[in-house]
Amino acid sequence: MKITPQCVVALTWTLKDTLGEVLDELDEPVEFLLGGDDLLASIQAALQGQIAGDTLDLHLEPNQAFGDYDENLVFLEPRAVFPAELEEGMIFDGMALPAGSSPDIPKEKIYTATEIYPEHVVLDGNHPLAGIAIRLSLKVQSVRQASEAEIGHGSMGIGFFKLEAPTPDGSTLH
Repeated sequence: MKITPQCVVALTWTLKDTLGEVLDELDEPVEFLLGGDDLLASIQAALQGQIAGDTLDLHLEPNQAFGDYDENLVFLEPRAVFPAELEEGMIFDGMALPAGSSPDIPKEKIYTATEIYPEHVVLDGNHPLAGIAIRLSLKVQSVRQASEAEIGHGSMGIGFFKLEAPTPDGSTLH
């Protein structure tokens, strides 16, 4: 079966930066809904018409991947409003930032605590791969028709490098 919109593809991949450093490797196939929210548009377009067993080597510039780095999405917030156990790399949903955070922070973003100082915390709303050109070697492991439920949901539940903020019960959004 050829890949078309509204089908499910199982992929493996190796993701590298332009210097060849491996950023991510997916050895076991993971299913993604093509035509949904799971994959970048540039990856979906490249997969069109492929079949199981095909391999693709893609070079994606930032505008085809995770966008350019936007320094306007970096905020200095008071350290005192964050929990004592705050660590670099912790992720926060913009809709659920601690009371006392700047009201100017866009709420629709996910923020990563990138630096922690005694008086402030640096929150970055950019995707960790923003501003980076990437090389992606994909292998199509299988292709199948998506069910009505999968199409209705718009996702197989695993996005391509989507940031997910934890909810109070420990589950994730998306």
